[in-house]
Amino acid sequence: MENITNHFRIGLFLILFIVLTFSRSNQVLAQNKSQYIRIAKIMIDAAQLESYKAALKEHAEAAVRKEPGVLTLYAVYDKDNPTHVTVFEIYASVEAYKSHIQTPHFIKYKTTVKDMVKSLVLTDVVPIALETKPK
Repeated sequence: MENITNHFRIGLFLILFIVLTFSRSNQVLAQNKSQYIRIAKIMIDAAQLESYKAALKEHAEAAVRKEPGVLTLYAVYDKDNPTHVTVFEIYASVEAYKSHIQTPHFIKYKTTVKDMVKSLVLTDVVPIALETKPK
């Protein structure tokens, strides 16, 4: 139980750090109430970790590049437990998310990683503060 609690704390810290450090436009993100934001907590089969990371990176790059409604996809892994992956996702709207999960690159990602993922927990969240320095 302690390991799960520590994993959650580390994941939450990493998400907050990433959001605070790398977000594109804090004013737009903080003020747009229609955005859809979720956190994915994923546990990966250790034997397939490198393949999983490559598939996730390919998917995230394609989604952000090709889909105007995919605003942010940040993926990190726990430094002490690299099979514990956290993805912080920001979409322009629920509709943008629904469109995203029907794209060829998302379907390819899900098909590719289906036997690599040991567990997946999706949590919809509401931001309290998404502040960053402009680039």
